[in-house]
Amino acid sequence: MHLAYPAVLAVLLFCTGLYGVLARRNAILVLMSVELMLNAVNLNLVAFDVWLRDALHGGQALTLFTIAIAAAEIGIGLAIVLAVYRNRGSSDIDRLRDTAETDDAETLPDGDGDDARDTTADQATAPAGKAKKAEATA
Repeated sequence: MHLAYPAVLAVLLFCTGLYGVLARRNAILVLMSVELMLNAVNLNLVAFDVWLRDALHGGQALTLFTIAIAAAEIGIGLAIVLAVYRNRGSSDIDRLRDTAETDDAETLPDGDGDDARDTTADQATAPAGKAKKAEATA
């Protein structure tokens, strides 16, 4: 068997997985795309192991480790997705960008010369907003 057949199949699988990671918005579909990419790597490892006729079967042994890492990754990834879905009500990746905490007090002035605005009200409400966010995540 030629090495080109499994290599081309692996490239197609990897490109399909890469497209799924870059284009999808659903976190579960992104995890499935990552698994597809890992399976393409596994296919390459086994194909090169057979092609090189390695006596120790290093490619197949490395494939077993990759499968174990993929299983752990999907378990932890699904747990994170389920926790986010319970808290946010959606597993949309674009909406997950809102989860990053930003400190409003560290924002730079916009340079229009209006530095006399009342920032004490913003600073007074910031701890209350963080407390509500902490209660929502607990």
